[in-house]
Amino acid sequence: MADGNAVREQVRQRYAEAARAAGESSGRSSCCSPSLRCCDPITTSLYSDQERALLPEKAALASFGCGNPTALTELKPGEVVLDLGSGGGIDVLLSARRVGPAGKAYGLDMTDEMLSLARENQRQAGAENVEFLQGEIENIPLPNESVDVVISNCVINLSADKDRVLGEAFRVLRPGGRLAVSDVVVRGEVPAAVRASMLLWAGCVAGALEESDYRARLQAACFEQVEIEPTRIYSIDDARQFLSGAGVDADAVAPQVEGKFVSAFIRARKPAPTCCGTDCCSEEPAAAKG
Repeated sequence: MADGNAVREQVRQRYAEAARAAGESSGRSSCCSPSLRCCDPITTSLYSDQERALLPEKAALASFGCGNPTALTELKPGEVVLDLGSGGGIDVLLSARRVGPAGKAYGLDMTDEMLSLARENQRQAGAENVEFLQGEIENIPLPNESVDVVISNCVINLSADKDRVLGEAFRVLRPGGRLAVSDVVVRGEVPAAVRASMLLWAGCVAGALEESDYRARLQAACFEQVEIEPTRIYSIDDARQFLSGAGVDADAVAPQVEGKFVSAFIRARKPAPTCCGTDCCSEEPAAAKG
């Protein structure tokens, strides 16, 4: 088990550097930065040209996800959306457009540099129904049952306490609310060298959960209707690319992880009040207590 404080500080440093690179960029994607090993191939080609055209350029440059949750999530006018690990704000700004002026989109991030960049992107986009919050996804600074949809883009796997994150997401969702996140999941065993690499923790690979484990943790947090839909299975060439330069023998390890890392869209729902014939519905998840 990775040390939670060490993982958090590594992630903070890497994404602060990425935010600075995006803020200083004049058109070249900060995914070229060596500080973020997951940038390519995992984070490429996630948003359409039409989506990018709606937003400030630097919002797209500071996107380091593994999917596009806004494209796979039904958002309704007037809903409240929370993005965990909102980065430069691309998913928050896209969500805000879809929920309209009667709705609201929150972004939560722990990195000062990312928050500054996101707020500048918000200003340039003229988005008034958006608020960026500082905090950790393990301790969401919002009241119980205050949002309709929780989204996230390749961030939950960065946490060393994923049960706490899922419990917090459950807590802030209203009954019947939806969890809709893009994340990297694993199918089968992963070499210890990958799990041990702190750089890969900051690059959304080493902290990824095994697919069945992810499902079980969601159910333990009291979510229902859990679905894990693969959106991309990474090849040996992909594996070699994100392992290269991360303190791992890429040529030796890549064949062992071919096809094991998968970008997936993960859906789940908080039970509505009518379901409370189950024990799960009547109790606050353990991860959200204390």
